[in-house]
Amino acid sequence: MLPRSGDVLHVTRAASVQFLRPIMFRVIRVLDWPTYDGWIWLEGYELNASGDAVSRRSIFVQREGLRHLRSAPEPRPHTVRAPRRPVARTPVRVG
Repeated sequence: MLPRSGDVLHVTRAASVQFLRPIMFRVIRVLDWPTYDGWIWLEGYELNASGDAVSRRSIFVQREGLRHLRSAPEPRPHTVRAPRRPVARTPVRVG
């Protein structure tokens, strides 16, 4: 399963040897760049221990080596609002 926008991942050496020091990563999107089988490009934010974004990055990782920490919330269904009825206005007399 591919990560999706909003997912928070733990990226370690299992995903790529470049991650000797593991990071937390919040996905913006999966890039559709050409890759080797089982590898993906992700665009997103590296997070600090508090969960705050510290830098925007594109990373090249093995999909099987990623560990989901938190999945993005399910999208809410689109709500269609009823059209607003015009408010009846009464004329104001001045004077």
